[in-house]
Amino acid sequence: MEDFLYFFSFQDASIAFVVLGITLLGIGSAFVGTFSFLDNKALLGDAISHAILPGICLGFMLAGEKNPFFIVGGAIASGGLATYLTSWLKDNTKLSEDSIIAVVLSVFFGVGIVFLTIIQKSGNPEMAGLNQFIFGNAIGIVERDLWIYGGLSLGIIGVLVFMLKEFQLLVFNPDFGKALGLPMHQIRLVFNILIILAVVIGIQAIGVVLMAALLITPGAAARFWTDRLKTLLVLAAVFAIISGIFGTYVSYTLPQMPTGPWVVVILSFIALLSFLFAPKKGILYRFFHRKKYIDKTQRDHVLKSVYKAEELGRHALSFEELTQLYPNQKKSINKSIKELEREGQLFINQNLIKLTKPGKMEAKRIVRLHRLWELYLNEYMNIAPDHVHESAEKLEHLLTPELEALLENRLNYPRLDPHQETIPRDHDDI
Repeated sequence: MEDFLYFFSFQDASIAFVVLGITLLGIGSAFVGTFSFLDNKALLGDAISHAILPGICLGFMLAGEKNPFFIVGGAIASGGLATYLTSWLKDNTKLSEDSIIAVVLSVFFGVGIVFLTIIQKSGNPEMAGLNQFIFGNAIGIVERDLWIYGGLSLGIIGVLVFMLKEFQLLVFNPDFGKALGLPMHQIRLVFNILIILAVVIGIQAIGVVLMAALLITPGAAARFWTDRLKTLLVLAAVFAIISGIFGTYVSYTLPQMPTGPWVVVILSFIALLSFLFAPKKGILYRFFHRKKYIDKTQRDHVLKSVYKAEELGRHALSFEELTQLYPNQKKSINKSIKELEREGQLFINQNLIKLTKPGKMEAKRIVRLHRLWELYLNEYMNIAPDHVHESAEKLEHLLTPELEALLENRLNYPRLDPHQETIPRDHDDI
């Protein structure tokens, strides 16, 4: 607990540097990664993150030490070459994009491991800690690193904010951008450069192996919460910052624990919560929403069946007759009958089911919607009368009062459906 309070009090200047650096890294990476995710370029970020390892090693070889200028320069050169090769192979071969990315990722990362092995056997005392670039060590960020990586992060954020509309067109409608006369190829080039820079600034904190997770996971998790781009970017940045800071805290309390894996673990937990509990798109929400829809559909079928029996001159329907209409759904039908009775829409007397006044009004509305849809499908979609029932069964539960009024107006307030059955109205009585 004391370590927790000390870490988040920022009394140590080095901790403040780490937190500021991981915050800037999180924002920049989340912004770029969100656009990459929306553009279906997630694998490209993964390929670039692995492809910069040879550049890191070459930068170290040239400098003879872990000089951030040489490290960053080598990483940018290596990442740029990987991106160019990916694009060139895509344009000049018949290989699929996934295959090309897999080849580039494997080759560059393999070369990087070879270079790293050579450096380890060279006996250079400055090589200590170079392995941290694979899995990351945010605690190792010092003031000089902050100026370089933080500056690059601010540059990425600034370019994305300044070119927000252009990147929106690139992701959602590049053809419209071309029609407007925008240089979409140059915009794509700028975007690829930003991906490379985002990966480069994460090599110190997250590592080359897991950097793709920091690029893609925040945007993927945030997508469950909103459909608005600006809100999506903000949420993705918040998720990335939270995971980055707490992953760094674990590295702080457990010095032998690399930062990258813990950042990914926390990000995965945030993503899991989003997948499960996000409103409208979360798995649990959709499960209960679907269950609620199925229950409503079943209740509508019960009301409609009793109403049709009354149309035929009967005043009630027995349990057996009703369950025979839905032989594979006896359990759910019985449950729906009990729920409707509790709500006062059905009245049960000696095994006979009757509609109450509120139940009759609701049943009449359902039958009216069903028959309106049947007529619409017949007249406007040219579907034969004997083929419209099943489609109308699905559509009758989805009609709002506004659409119902529009449908009636379009059909000129009809009295009969395609089967010559009466379309009931609110003021009609049976």
